[in-house]
Amino acid sequence: MTIPTKMSAMVTMGHGDLDQMVWHEDWPVPEPAAGEVLIRVGACGLNNTDVNTRSGWYSKAVNEATTGGAFAEVNDEDPTWGGAPVAFPRIQGADVCGEIVAVGSGIDASRIGERVITDNWLRDADDPLNMDKAGYFGSERNGGFAAYTTIPAVNAIAIQSDMSDAELATFSCSYSTAEGMLARANVSADDTVLVTGASGGVGGALVQLAKLRGARVVAMASEAKHDEVAQLGPDVLLPRSPDNLRVALGDERITVVADIVGGPYWGKLIDVLERGGRYTCSGAIAGPMVELDLRTFYLRDLTFTGSTIIPPEVMQNLVRYIESDAIKPALAATYPLQELREAQVAFIAKKHSGNIVVVP
Repeated sequence: MTIPTKMSAMVTMGHGDLDQMVWHEDWPVPEPAAGEVLIRVGACGLNNTDVNTRSGWYSKAVNEATTGGAFAEVNDEDPTWGGAPVAFPRIQGADVCGEIVAVGSGIDASRIGERVITDNWLRDADDPLNMDKAGYFGSERNGGFAAYTTIPAVNAIAIQSDMSDAELATFSCSYSTAEGMLARANVSADDTVLVTGASGGVGGALVQLAKLRGARVVAMASEAKHDEVAQLGPDVLLPRSPDNLRVALGDERITVVADIVGGPYWGKLIDVLERGGRYTCSGAIAGPMVELDLRTFYLRDLTFTGSTIIPPEVMQNLVRYIESDAIKPALAATYPLQELREAQVAFIAKKHSGNIVVVP
């Protein structure tokens, strides 16, 4: 095929509100460098990290919930997930599904034509387990909110599936984040896992992947979304924030809390953990500042784990789950790429269940 020299792209020009995302129809098509591939983007999923990076929410100067808008103060030195500046202009978007249409030097041309999804963690080839050397697709390098994107060939994972591009674009970030959390907490069939925000992309993935491990799952979500969340297979459904969580749980004994919400309700989650229980976290959309009674932490022998950079094997496992139909997508809506701002407004409003995707 003939590859054009110009493409459409939504380009983030700096930290701030939605107006920082600027539509271009003449952005240069990137060329794959040595060891890279060029992907024609079929669809790209939205995630909280897109919003948080654009707004600068990761900065320690911000202590509010995720709003998607501009904040009064964002430190120059720590506005991204990695606690370092990001270079602008930047094409964001991590969850790409598409087709390899060209390869850089050192990559077998037989890969052209492969349908792929992206492994978004950019690792040092000589030191892949070193977390300090990891970057993220759509943050430390341009991502998928464009017609074409490049990525190291090792990060473009071939996939065989009857799912649509939009459905496959729901998996990479949300499901790998969820699987990373469950791996960090060593979740097994002996556990009962309490999942917050179960109607969202990561929350819904946590429900499915915890069930895949044989665990019992208690899902918390807005009651208006319970029908959709029930389709993911939790054993118990609870409201998003019961007044008395212990009473609402009844006889359930929670050994793991998998949390992406944080905020003022956080202490109630910790209080229902069984002795020796584990808390794992990869988000704080309701607010990053919480209060902890250290006596609860040490007297109940609890273990807390944060989860951001996932083990390298997680994405390969996810592809295997997808290809075997062990997990399913939760596609809430699809927007044209040019309407990414409108898609983010809907994403931030959290009226949907599952993931939102844009299509070039």
